[in-house]
Amino acid sequence: MIDMFNMMGKVKEMQARLKEAQDKLVHLTATGESGGGMVKAVVNGKKQVLSVDVDPSLLKSDDKGILQDLIVAAVNKALEEAENLAKEELRKSTEGILPNIPGLDLSSFMR
Repeated sequence: MIDMFNMMGKVKEMQARLKEAQDKLVHLTATGESGGGMVKAVVNGKKQVLSVDVDPSLLKSDDKGILQDLIVAAVNKALEEAENLAKEELRKSTEGILPNIPGLDLSSFMR
């Protein structure tokens, strides 16, 4: 027989932990680099770009397209790392509450 009260308690605990994990995401930061470190982007776990740093030597170049490509690449790398950090934070926050169910991805709750 399923213990509904116990199950409801687990759901409430999971909701609280998910909320706590979401609140922490703003403090997680990830950095992405491109052009051998000449362009760096920093994003948080909420996928917000916090900063972009461009080596001054790139600003003197007349090739606007290369600079744009390097910025996009750095931001995308930072966003990918931030997503990985957010998933790990979610995994740690819900550890022990839910059984390990293959294919269960709660990362959509982290937005």
